[in-house]
Formats: sequence, structure tokens, C-alpha cells
Amino acid sequence: MTPSPALRRRTTQILAILKRTYPDAHCALHFTTPLELLIATILSAQCTDERVNQVTPALFARCPDAASLAAISQGELEKIIHSTGFYRAKARSLRSCAASIVADHQGKVPRTMEALHKLAGVGRKTANVVLGNAFGLAEGVVVDTHVGRLSRRMGLTRHLDPVKVESALVRLIPKEDWTLVSHLLIAHGRKRCNARKPDCAQCEVKKLCPQRGV
Repeated sequence: MTPSPALRRRTTQILAILKRTYPDAHCALHFTTPLELLIATILSAQCTDERVNQVTPALFARCPDAASLAAISQGELEKIIHSTGFYRAKARSLRSCAASIVADHQGKVPRTMEALHKLAGVGRKTANVVLGNAFGLAEGVVVDTHVGRLSRRMGLTRHLDPVKVESALVRLIPKEDWTLVSHLLIAHGRKRCNARKPDCAQCEVKKLCPQRGV
């Protein structure tokens, strides 16, 4: 469905306010290479970014490249990432993902949605994180719980499914802002629009927000 002109205008206004409010919005996961961001993003499933950032320095030191990550034992990797939760499944995904990168991509993280999506543990959200933040390639919008919740509360979409939320957002937001908008909404979700008790009274976009579900 094509967005209405009124919704487009409101979205543009919301985006402008969020850019002024959070001028330093950026990816919260710490990384220096595409592989590090890919690893961190896989680990961030059902885990806070803060916890992941506590775990990854030791992991990156032990496994500085895809070959070493593919070669590490399951048990050793589980011990390193244990505190991120679901550590057995995550360890299997990381080792399998790294093995595929070595075998099929000469040890380098691929730069396309299709290739990334074929890697173990990598869904569309993870692929969008890597493409947008490691490679500067806007293929879509990262939709996590914050982005989904705020998109619905602000009346940008009514969808619950992340893929449908992403589809709605890419029709509303200029492509050059696809990577940034997720960081802006995540920052706003943490500061103002949290799940249980949103601070609507102090919200910077309250005049533009229908506050659906609040």
C-alpha cells in the first residue's frame, strides 16, 4: 500500500526531530571489522548490547579472523560466550557461519543480502545491520523490538511482523536514512518510549505521535 501524503509528511517531521535529538545515534555494538560486527550481532539475539560488548573483546582476541573462529572448539567457544545466553546454539551458528565464510568467500564477510542470508545464524535483521553499518550499504531497515514498537506507536505501521514493518518503513523513509533510522528509534525507545512506561509527557515528538497502544 502506498503511504498517504499526510503520513509521509508526518514521518519526515518525526525523522527531523529525532535527528536533532540524537545527533550521535549509532550502532551500539563495538566492532572494528565487518566480521566483528557480524559476530556481535549474532550474539546480540536475546541479549543486551552491553553484555555483548563485555564478551566480544576476549572473543575477538581469541578469534581475530574467520578461520580461527571456524577452528575453535565448540566447548571453548561456549565458555567465552556463555553469558550472552543460548550459548550452545550461538556457538554452533558462529562456527558454521565462519566455516562458510572461509570456504565460500575467501575468509571475507560477503557484501550482499543474498549471500549473508545463507550464513548460519544470519537473518534479514542481522544482514541489514552488517550491510548498513560495516559496509555503508542501505538494503533495508533493521527492525528490532524498539523499532517495531515505536513504528506502531507512532502510527507508521500497524504490522507486527518485522519484515512487514521494514517494508512499510522503506516506503516512508528516504534510502539514505534507512540505516540511521533504526539507531534513532532505538535511542528514542531507550530514552523516552520504553515498553512499560513511555515518557509521553516529555517526548520530543509527542505532537506528531498518536500514541497507539500506550
